[in-house]
Amino acid sequence: MKNYEYIKNELENRKDRSAWDKGVTIYALELLDEIKEYIDYNGKEPETLEELKRIALNGAENWDEYSWGGCSLIYNGDIAERLCTPSELKKTRNGERRPNGREEWLDVQARALRQAYNRIKWIFYMVKERKQ
Repeated sequence: MKNYEYIKNELENRKDRSAWDKGVTIYALELLDEIKEYIDYNGKEPETLEELKRIALNGAENWDEYSWGGCSLIYNGDIAERLCTPSELKKTRNGERRPNGREEWLDVQARALRQAYNRIKWIFYMVKERKQ
């Protein structure tokens, strides 16, 4: 991927302050690596944002399916550790308790993955626009 290093550099140089933003950036870097692996294997870069998303989703219909289907972290404690502050980890007993009354940890991860993809998409879009 020609733009891989640029996108990776943009993600790595973000000044994330919150545990959530830092975790989302880690997800974005993981997604970017998977996109690069797909491109290296197939020898074709995505031309459109739709194609980029299809590659990123790796066969899943959406980010909920991606998360619940085991394409990313699968253990509650691992997800909580990636996305929570120390006080939130303590409150949820390192992921043993649900993150809130409406979601499971895999739902929270799906939200983070959606945001991670949006970061990649935005940088990808800016690179494409700059070339035109």
